[in-house]
Amino acid sequence: MSGRLSPAARGLCDAMAAVFPGPGDVAALRAAAVPGPPGPEVASVRDADAGGVPVRIYDPAPGAAGRPLAVYFHGGGWVMCGLDTHDALCRKLAAASGAVVVSADYRLAPEHPWPVATDDALTVLLWARAEAGTLGCDPGRVVLAGDSSGGNLAAVAALRAPGLAAGQLLAYPPLDASMGSGSVTTYGRDHFHTAAHMAWYWDQYGGDPAHPHVSPLRAGREALAALPRTLLVLADCDLLRDEGMAYARRLGEAGVDCEVRLHPGVFHGFLGLPLPAGRAALAGAAAWLAATP
Repeated sequence: MSGRLSPAARGLCDAMAAVFPGPGDVAALRAAAVPGPPGPEVASVRDADAGGVPVRIYDPAPGAAGRPLAVYFHGGGWVMCGLDTHDALCRKLAAASGAVVVSADYRLAPEHPWPVATDDALTVLLWARAEAGTLGCDPGRVVLAGDSSGGNLAAVAALRAPGLAAGQLLAYPPLDASMGSGSVTTYGRDHFHTAAHMAWYWDQYGGDPAHPHVSPLRAGREALAALPRTLLVLADCDLLRDEGMAYARRLGEAGVDCEVRLHPGVFHGFLGLPLPAGRAALAGAAAWLAATP
């Protein structure tokens, strides 16, 4: 199964690719990862410390109680981006879902290779569970969420702490460091996020590619069976598409409530982009988050 980018997505993809650095220069990539247009107003936005990891807390309704809490991990190949680059996306998610969103500023590779980011992710999850009541949330409704490499961190945190999260919301995550799926060949060039970039990101991140806390797709059935309800948001024209589909199949075989939303005509990273599919996907993800039991 493969598709083509929509005309709007193709134009945006080409414009972004024309100014985005190639793999190999950490400083240039970080300089290119700048925030987009601002997101909506949220009643309370504040920075805090979560067990030594900086976080930004988005609360759309201070004083409310019993709400879901989303622990969000930003994308960027584990080497770039941060709280500011994903500020608008987190604002939109909080405003649309009514949930508190805690965005984690985990340490980046290559200065801090695997498993540092996964340790930071687990630290923030444990902090969120402990502080959920204070934040007006139900500690039993904590959801792990993230896009791209942040989706990988969310999936790994769920594996490392079975039973602590009520859900995982994963947007086009890298799940297998071997990069052996068919969509890598189909969409590894000319679709903004290239196979060359992904391979370089994996190299900077490090870790054993066969380890399930590097490649969650390699996790055993017993570990997968302990995972919470899952939403996978995937782009059809993305080299990581088939990894996501394979993970969904494995979760389903292990008895996990897993839903896949495959969006046609768009490329990796579309969730935060000014495209109809991006707006629809974000609205759907927010509704799924709000419905966390």
